[in-house]
Amino acid sequence: MIADPRIAEYIDSLESSQGSLLDSVEQEARKNRVPIIRRETGALLRTLITAAAPSHILEIGTAVGYSALLMCRAMPRDCHITTIEKYEKRIPIARENFRRAGEESRITFLEGDAGEWLKKLAGKKYDLVFLDAAKAQYAVWLPLILEVMAEGGMLISDNVLQDGDVAQSRFALPRRDRTIHSRMREYLYELKHSKELETAILPVGDGVAVSVKKRQERE
Repeated sequence: MIADPRIAEYIDSLESSQGSLLDSVEQEARKNRVPIIRRETGALLRTLITAAAPSHILEIGTAVGYSALLMCRAMPRDCHITTIEKYEKRIPIARENFRRAGEESRITFLEGDAGEWLKKLAGKKYDLVFLDAAKAQYAVWLPLILEVMAEGGMLISDNVLQDGDVAQSRFALPRRDRTIHSRMREYLYELKHSKELETAILPVGDGVAVSVKKRQERE
């Protein structure tokens, strides 16, 4: 979302290798047009995880496992990731990538609809939630996500600015894009007006919202 491509290219040039396996996963995903996080978003994600030092991470939207493995590199050794993916064609690829990385013991892979899994996970508490799945469902899932977030926990939502389209009038967009446009606007409004969250929306990658669940005041 950085307007000047020279700045975006310079920031990207500063990124170092994440290791031969992750580099190959990234290259293969981009070649096959699998939607994985952009490099600058990955850098932000790693930095936030390093700062938060979570014990339990929930990822909604595994794709081929790239972002989960990226988080494994930054999270504490005893941290555990639970990740959810619905798209059947990507599930075996992600499982194989987790196996190749030797991270199967630190990753629980749940297959199926995120909304259904969030209901089943009620009662569990996650220190960090990374949301990178069906954008039209973000607002629908938000109440369920809040239920599984620990107090002081962080929610990181990717692709919230939709290459700048979210700032446009819906009537300036093709008709096919108007529903997701209105739903993303609804989601961002809910994040910024929630009494439970403190949220910053950052023009990083395709737009990242970083929200922290406020701690309850104790008497």
